Amino acid sequence: MSQEPWTVLRLLEWTTDFFRKHGSDSPRLDAEVLLAHARECSRMELYTAFNEEPAEPQRVAFRELVRRRGEGVPVAQLVGFKEFYSLKFRVDEHVLIPRPETEHLVVEALDLCKSDFAGTDPIRIADVGTGSGAIAVSLAKHADKAKLTAIDISEPALEIARWNATHHEVDDRIDFVQGDLLDTLDDQAAFELICSNPPYVSEDEYEELSESVRLYEPVEALVSGPTGTETIQRLIDQASGRLVSGGALLIELSPMIASRCLEMLQAADGFSDARLVKDLAGHQRLLVGRRR
Repeated sequence: MSQEPWTVLRLLEWTTDFFRKHGSDSPRLDAEVLLAHARECSRMELYTAFNEEPAEPQRVAFRELVRRRGEGVPVAQLVGFKEFYSLKFRVDEHVLIPRPETEHLVVEALDLCKSDFAGTDPIRIADVGTGSGAIAVSLAKHADKAKLTAIDISEPALEIARWNATHHEVDDRIDFVQGDLLDTLDDQAAFELICSNPPYVSEDEYEELSESVRLYEPVEALVSGPTGTETIQRLIDQASGRLVSGGALLIELSPMIASRCLEMLQAADGFSDARLVKDLAGHQRLLVGRRR
């Protein structure tokens, strides 16, 4: 009796089970993304090809991807990109992989551009700790009047961000600056919006993260210090002098440190209307303050 053929559907089912046993949070999605990458097609095209048998070179490529994913390598690094806010972003080991929860920051920023700053042209926005450029590029793509400054301490990260900006044809509206938070900006630089997804993991929390994160994503983009609030405190201190009157500070944070960060912003000079914003899951995800 002949062996059952390795069709697209069978490969997906076997790999989904394999990834599930290896602790993946999204085993079916991981399997689909990797098989689509090996076949050089979209995920949607897999659904019309369930009964097809991939060619041997595709199966070889897929097996290698599955092996490396089983070892813990993130899917985004294996395929070289991650989708964020309906855009594809190039990623590698030098940048944090964009997370869905960060899209909430983009939504909040775009809402402010459409309401509070609708009459401002250009709307000057700083993306502090830009990494892959996901926030800056998404804002430039969806806010025509936005002029962005994307800052990161890592030059390799900025190279990725520049590539993404060029790929999405918004590089003419984004200035890339290497520096530690807002320290290296020109003294006269001022913004309507300062956005950031800064490091906010504590040193103890970092040890509890999955190996897929600890071994393959940059620690400096994740860990802030003993409490997780250190970088946010520094950013709050610097942002007050960089925002125009009525300007807004938007910081993504962990729900675990949200109340402490709110107290920090409330105690800071120059800010009013300090508040926390929940994400779609009901978790306190954003810290928002306005410059008096």
